[in-house]
Amino acid sequence: MPVRPRQVFAFSGIVNRPPDEKRDPALLEYAVSLAAGDGNKGDGNKRVCFIPTATGDSPAAIEAVTEVFVGRTDVDFSVLTLFTQPSVPDVEAHLIAQDVLLVGGGSVVNLMAVWRAHGLVRVMRECWEAGVVLAGWSAGSLCWHHGGPTDSFGDSLAVFTDGLGFLPFSNGVHDSLDDQPRRRVYRECVANGELPAGYATEDGVGLHYIGTKLHEAVAMRDGAQAWWVEPSPDGGYHDEPIPPRRL
Repeated sequence: MPVRPRQVFAFSGIVNRPPDEKRDPALLEYAVSLAAGDGNKGDGNKRVCFIPTATGDSPAAIEAVTEVFVGRTDVDFSVLTLFTQPSVPDVEAHLIAQDVLLVGGGSVVNLMAVWRAHGLVRVMRECWEAGVVLAGWSAGSLCWHHGGPTDSFGDSLAVFTDGLGFLPFSNGVHDSLDDQPRRRVYRECVANGELPAGYATEDGVGLHYIGTKLHEAVAMRDGAQAWWVEPSPDGGYHDEPIPPRRL
């Protein structure tokens, strides 16, 4: 069997969706498309597991993602909940058997605390090394990186630096959000050294990494952008747009 590459797909979901705009699963579908779909059951299906830890296993979050995959004949879909105890008897065995792990948004601080308590740091690295696609949005994007700005501690943005660090970059999510100064705060944190250089995504934009290198940026919205942000010699920052491929 060919060796599967290490892959991460980290993206910003759409926070402020117009009332008449339907949910578009394009980024979820892209994540699934990255999987080889070896199909250990012999049916060629892709095994996809949703992990909603960042919302405390919110039933609404589970329902929203389940709707995308329910009834699919090409996907074996499951949900791993950790409250009040794991929903599967062997978490490690369940996760390593998947093709794609989808990690939902919410509180990245609480996400990492719960994962560490359950020993999932080692398990997630094992999955990554084995070629399971690690994917997620918002908190589920930050977690694979060194860290980034978050509102997990309160309404004001604070710096989070306790991510898994599989990707040696910082990450700014919801870079285009109007009601929070995420764009400014992220760049200030990179400029002053609180965060290392990294990538930011506007809503509806994702970053596909192969190994620890960015392979491509993709977008489900016209005009949405990804950015490379690094400190500049004058104590400020330099940001460079990364035009995404439109899905």
